[in-house]
Amino acid sequence: MTIDALTPFRWLQPPYGDRGDLLGEIYCVTLLRGLDPDEVLRRFGARTSTQMSFADLELAVSDFTVATEGGRGGGYVAVVATSDGCAAVELCGWSGTGNPMLERLSAGTDVVSVLRHNYACDYFHYAADGMVLTAFDPTFPERRSGADTDRLASLMREFGLPLEESSDEDWDQRYDDLPGHDLARMFAMAARLTGVTFTADLLDGPLLVGAIADLPPPKEPQPGKSLGDLLEQLKAASGPESDHGAA
Repeated sequence: MTIDALTPFRWLQPPYGDRGDLLGEIYCVTLLRGLDPDEVLRRFGARTSTQMSFADLELAVSDFTVATEGGRGGGYVAVVATSDGCAAVELCGWSGTGNPMLERLSAGTDVVSVLRHNYACDYFHYAADGMVLTAFDPTFPERRSGADTDRLASLMREFGLPLEESSDEDWDQRYDDLPGHDLARMFAMAARLTGVTFTADLLDGPLLVGAIADLPPPKEPQPGKSLGDLLEQLKAASGPESDHGAA
């Protein structure tokens, strides 16, 4: 692997305050080969959808996390089409990392879910044809789970992820390298596996947004109701705003 292979994904791991921090300290990005946005939202269980800017998505997620006290993720998934499939973005969320959801998302295709979680650990999941094949924390790539933990062995080695336990000396060197490049490595591997490259400009255009079914919607969608209207219903039903943020 050359350093150039990670260059398109450096924006996801920038110095504090740069563009990549728009996604926040907790997010999940799921890349899906060959699917369109409507199908992706259907697989996430969304019953309705609306177009939003990234700024509007941030407000919707903020309202949801305040109303639910942060324990149910961000509540919404935003999907954008690429030339080879779709990218699905969950701010403050992690639904795309769960096995039942990944099995549904990956039916008949390849899916990679990348989780960033500043208070826990980052994680990589690869699923295909309804089965989670390989999953790992990029800081400890030798500890893999899934139905075929060696499926990505050659790709992981290519991107500098060791597959075996290391000595204390090797660990010190590895610790200096892996955490500083883990997001770039995971998204570079995801692009190889799905054909979907997650670039910063995908966040500039309109996003198709829906509520994730695993999280209870405020109300059954009514004809003519926009997602913004549903958010207002959620706030009204939840009473006074809580001081808590996302988990």
